[in-house]
Amino acid sequence: MEAQGLESKRKILLVILGFTVALIYVLSFLVYRQFIKGPEYQEKAIQQQTYENNISSNRGIIYDRNGKILAQNSSVVTVTANPSRVVKLGKVSEYAEKLSGILGTDRETLEKKLNQNIGHVDIEKKIDPEIANKVRELGLDGIYLTDDSKRFYPYGSLAAHVIGFTGTDNQGLSGVEMVYENYLKGLPGRVVSNRIEAGTDMQYEDYIASQTGYNVVLTLDEVIQHFVESELEQACKDYKVENGAACIIMNAKTGEILAMATYPTFDLNSPFTVTDEALKKELDALSGDERSAKRSEELNKLWRNKAVVDSYEPGSTFKSLVAAMALEEGVVSLSEVFNCNGGMKVADTHINCWKAGGHGSITFVQGVEGSCNPLFMTLGARVGAKNFYKYYKAFGFTEQTGFDLPGEASGSFHDLSRFNEVELATSSFGQTFTITPLQLITAYSALTNDGKMVRPHVVKEIVANDGTYVEKFETEVIRQVISEETSQTVRNILEGVVSQGAGKNAYIKGFRVAGKTGTSEKIPRGNGKYVASFAGFAPCNDPEIIGLVMLDEPMGESHMGGATAAPTFKNIFDNVLRYMNIEPQYTEEELATLDNTVPNVEGMAKADAIARFSGSGLKYTVIGSGTHVTSQIPKGGSSLPDGSTVVLYTEQEKAQQVEIPNLIGMTASEANVTLNNMGLNIKEANTNSGSTGTARVNKQTPAAGTMVDRGTVVEVQFSYSDDVH
Repeated sequence: MEAQGLESKRKILLVILGFTVALIYVLSFLVYRQFIKGPEYQEKAIQQQTYENNISSNRGIIYDRNGKILAQNSSVVTVTANPSRVVKLGKVSEYAEKLSGILGTDRETLEKKLNQNIGHVDIEKKIDPEIANKVRELGLDGIYLTDDSKRFYPYGSLAAHVIGFTGTDNQGLSGVEMVYENYLKGLPGRVVSNRIEAGTDMQYEDYIASQTGYNVVLTLDEVIQHFVESELEQACKDYKVENGAACIIMNAKTGEILAMATYPTFDLNSPFTVTDEALKKELDALSGDERSAKRSEELNKLWRNKAVVDSYEPGSTFKSLVAAMALEEGVVSLSEVFNCNGGMKVADTHINCWKAGGHGSITFVQGVEGSCNPLFMTLGARVGAKNFYKYYKAFGFTEQTGFDLPGEASGSFHDLSRFNEVELATSSFGQTFTITPLQLITAYSALTNDGKMVRPHVVKEIVANDGTYVEKFETEVIRQVISEETSQTVRNILEGVVSQGAGKNAYIKGFRVAGKTGTSEKIPRGNGKYVASFAGFAPCNDPEIIGLVMLDEPMGESHMGGATAAPTFKNIFDNVLRYMNIEPQYTEEELATLDNTVPNVEGMAKADAIARFSGSGLKYTVIGSGTHVTSQIPKGGSSLPDGSTVVLYTEQEKAQQVEIPNLIGMTASEANVTLNNMGLNIKEANTNSGSTGTARVNKQTPAAGTMVDRGTVVEVQFSYSDDVH
């Protein structure tokens, strides 16, 4: 009995022990599922019951300095799907077929997207509303349309290399769009939906609104940018420029970039599209990875901001700074006389002047005006290698400017330990080292700003949508490089370069333009390829703007900076100075050559009309026997030089027409006689009458062969082909 009792107790204990173990296991399992794996299972449950759809935020707007919109957002639609719903309905193939026809997407790709057991997938992003309406009209269960936005650039290619562009997800990929991404992008929102059964939407559970990004205001002026791009494109055509061109216009006092352009350019609304027909054919001939690599290479080349990223030998534009070094160091006087016989021996190397036969006996000022190489080699030697490098560094050429766009280069210079006599000599006239266009125009700000060099910048301010300022970018003086006296002296000398020296093709009547031409031979020497440039500013006595034009490999009749870049600079500055309402400062000689305003005599009696020309400085001729003037050419309000003829037509008379002759290559007197003999008037576009050398017509409007009324004004532009370096 006692043994049976013990056995019973053991059995009871075993049962209790088994129950306890089972209980512990169950409790452990529950703890594990609830507390350890609980969050994971909860997340999976939520995913099964809900899905999230992100809402893109609107990027901030990019404005020019005057409030013109350069980049904004346009309404588009994103097509999404609930694949598990589509699969349940058995509509995968049908939907793929219908959508591919509207969206232009491969059917097979669409089937893969739709044939999944998930609650959400993007079918096509950022389609136009018109296409979205066609999808909407299909009424496909499980296919949804969500309002979205994409970047739109109203001016197309204007300032493309500065503004930059965005990718398919509205992220900035280049230019201001990339650098100021964190300000522009805003914050995305999201919508969370839940289902009552697999693949069936019930209602919105949660909605978090997106936040629009901040707006960026640039220092660019859309009008000035337009002037620059138009003239740069024309210059590339006129002078057969093979490797592109760049131009920068900067406020001389603040460092604000008013325009920055690279040519060729591209359309910001389709930056990945190849438009060059020759390149298209070249790409079509390739296949696979080779084609893709070539396309990427060419697009990256097109997107390069030549004014910031590319470095080059500045040539004679650098001589302005060497002149400043010499004056600051007191190693030369304005009236000191030098002799140039066409070259100079430095160490054991003979280095030629650009002018065959040399400049002869010249003063320092005349040497700068004539861009004499031996003069500048002499100045470099007097300054000395150590001081030369000190100023080179002070003008900012050993470092980046700190500009607010990506990819800025810093150029290259000689190793100071091996900076010998020959390298000092060649550096003194701007060769054997490289800088960027942006570095050069920044250095010129020390000349225009009383010796103080200012930092260039392209963003003026960042503004919230309520108008409050997030950040403002003020003028920043980098350092005092030269004295106020030296800067003023160099400015005056450079005005002489334009009024009577090698830069005379940049002369603009009434505006005190100063500057320096540049022509540098590319490496390897002797390959016939050059960089032509002109750097200048105006007005000389109180500079408002600085400009730099660089033409890379002009292959036309001339490769010289004075014959190509200088007239391009003139055309740009002529427009910009007038647009900025900078008052002309005419000399007595210029006043004597100003045009006369044509009186408006249409509708007047013939006798009264004739009387209006008395003392006007203009001639007239009457065609017809009517009693009243019915029309006149040129129209009233036009401007003509002294001695020009206005044709007055009377009743019943039809204007007589003549064919415009080809004036290209003619001298001023030849063009004048030719047009006068045909009853046409001539108007000269800022020819520098005070300069020596022969000016010949290099452009005319209207073009030769155009039929025009007798009395029409033909505007001609002259350039000096003699001694323009």
